[in-house]
This record gives sequence, C-alpha cells and structure tokens, in this order.
Amino acid sequence: MLEEKIKSAVRDVLDFPKEGIVFKDITPILKDAALCSEILDALVLKLSGTKIDVIAGVESRGFFFGLMLACRLGVPFVPLRKPGKLPYKTVKQEYQLEYGSAAIEMHEDAVERGQHVLIHDDLLATGGTMGAASRLIEQQGGIIAGYAFLISLEFLNGKEKLLPFSENIHVLARY
Repeated sequence: MLEEKIKSAVRDVLDFPKEGIVFKDITPILKDAALCSEILDALVLKLSGTKIDVIAGVESRGFFFGLMLACRLGVPFVPLRKPGKLPYKTVKQEYQLEYGSAAIEMHEDAVERGQHVLIHDDLLATGGTMGAASRLIEQQGGIIAGYAFLISLEFLNGKEKLLPFSENIHVLARY
C-alpha cells in the first residue's frame, strides 16, 4: 500500500526546526525514483476529474512533486515563495504562526482571473501557510481547485482552515 511505503520512507527528525517538533523529512522519498513515480501516479489518479489550469507549489518542498505533477498534467507551475525570493513584481499575503508572523509571495502575473489552481505542498500541518496561499490566489482572481499533499498531520486539524476555500483535499499518508 502506498501510504505504508511513504511512511516507511519518511524520516522523523527530532527537535527540528525547534525543540519539541518532530519534523517529517521527505528527502528519503526523493532518493527512490520508483516511489516518486508511484506517488505521482497516485496524485494524478486522485485528481482526475478536477479542473486544474495551474498548479501552485509552496516553498520549498512543494516544488518537488508540484512541478512534476504540473508537467504530467500539462499545466503551468507557479512557485509560492518567502518574501524577497522572486525576481519580478510580486503580491504578498501575510499570516500568523504560533510563534510570530510570516508571508508568502507570488509573481503578480502568475495566476489569471478565473483560472482553477491546485495548491500542492509536501505536508499539511496547521493549515496556516495553505490558508495564506489560498487567499493570495483568490486575491489575484484565481479559483481554488483543491489541494494535494503527500502527508497530513491530522491531529493539527489543518484541513479545517482549507475547507472554506475547497473541500477537494487529497492526502496520500496520514499521521
């Protein structure tokens, strides 16, 4: 089963990025080309029937499968990045974290009005970053087509922050 393959490949890193956090490291998955291909196939299958004009990947681990998925589906890929990382004119959405605030940006011309945008990241935790990404895309006139994640930390209830934008939420492995 794919969920078990993902879970067995994910490495737990204790106290990263700060004490008390158990970080789910997906980089061991990237060393397994067959597993990456299986993950990509599963995402494509789960998303069949979803209207997707653009895939937006959240910095930085959302770029790995987000770009591959966009290529497989034949749609553009849009990187959502931390402030100051994109070279052209950007739009920004700020959001609150448990320990402060953060922001996410994209190029102002990355999403056209009325385009259906799938947002991808490796992991859904509290939903703060994904909520900000959703607001950013909607402010530019995009429509949230749904979300795709490799992993969800269900106990953090991040899904609740996404439901106002779309109920189309796909996860391959749940903790």
